[in-house]
Amino acid sequence: MKPLLIAGLLVAGFAAHPGMAATIRTDVWDTLPDNRPVHRFTMRNASGSEVSVMELGAAVTAIRVPDRGGKIDDVVLGYDTPIDYITNNGPQFGLVIGRYANRIVTGKFSLGGTEHKLATQGRSDASMHGGPQGFGTRLWSGKRVRTPAGEGVRMTLVSPDGDQGFPGKMVATVTYVWTADDRLIIDYTANTTKPTVVNLTQHSYFNLAGAGNGDVLKQTLKLDADYYMDALPNNTPTGEIRAVKGTPFDFSQGKPIGQDIAASDPHMVANRGYNVQYVLRSSPIPGEAAPAATMTDPQSGRTLKVLTTEPGVMLYTANFINTDRLMKNGVKYPLRAGAALEMQHFPDSPNRPHFPRTMLMPGQVFNSRTVWEFTHS
Repeated sequence: MKPLLIAGLLVAGFAAHPGMAATIRTDVWDTLPDNRPVHRFTMRNASGSEVSVMELGAAVTAIRVPDRGGKIDDVVLGYDTPIDYITNNGPQFGLVIGRYANRIVTGKFSLGGTEHKLATQGRSDASMHGGPQGFGTRLWSGKRVRTPAGEGVRMTLVSPDGDQGFPGKMVATVTYVWTADDRLIIDYTANTTKPTVVNLTQHSYFNLAGAGNGDVLKQTLKLDADYYMDALPNNTPTGEIRAVKGTPFDFSQGKPIGQDIAASDPHMVANRGYNVQYVLRSSPIPGEAAPAATMTDPQSGRTLKVLTTEPGVMLYTANFINTDRLMKNGVKYPLRAGAALEMQHFPDSPNRPHFPRTMLMPGQVFNSRTVWEFTHS
């Protein structure tokens, strides 16, 4: 068995969690301007809850789960057509981000004494979310698969050597499995032909009251994190890791998302709210998904619990949404209409030796898992 690289650790294997099969419906949602079809896969379990994913950006486009009264709502933000997900999708709703989620400062890094210059966005000198043509802009290839965790959908993308400046041909996969008990298991893999870096994440935004049903300021959030990464107001990481205690960034005991969102901290002011990388408490078992976040909507009774093998989570509270644009179901979203909980490695890790490593070598397999568990009470 080849070694697996999980959250920066090489281990011999990866334990799957059992689940029951969901029915999977496939349709061609739309075609791109170059006539390539975009397939959508909808996984539905016996209770009627369902998840839809599509090949464009390997995106999660809908998660429909019940509230305490049994009413089913879609709890992720998004759009009505596939092309919207790659046309002015500033928030990057639902996309899989890669090769490197978050930012690489100055748009370059070195491996083995060789400097690699990356594609950057606009006037910024940073590589953001893998570059202007990152994984979230690509048409992946989707198919139904059977996994130890249950029936699911696997998306595959081949990224050529030099793509957006990153070395090595990379084959990346993301597998979605929807279980009978309303858990979405998300498994990522990647391999490479040359030494490179990798940091994949899912960029969905959650509103547990239902997408388009106001903002999330009264919904509560608990993060399994005692530290956060310091950053300048323009979000450039300083490399310093600070304790959350006594700061507006403290979600370690749980609180309403809006409780401290208007704090006078310069980073909070510049970002109009949360745009913060947290350092998660690590699992005592290497490679096992550990609790990372719990989000609850008191009104509907819905709760989302997130587990991950990743060392960090980026919290972003949709502070710059275009409030004039029609979104999913023709609804306009207000500011802070959702919260993104991006399970990932740290920004600029390739240039920060004291951060968990993100290097992937030929012969290794990167493997990462995130689980979204939905309940109601």
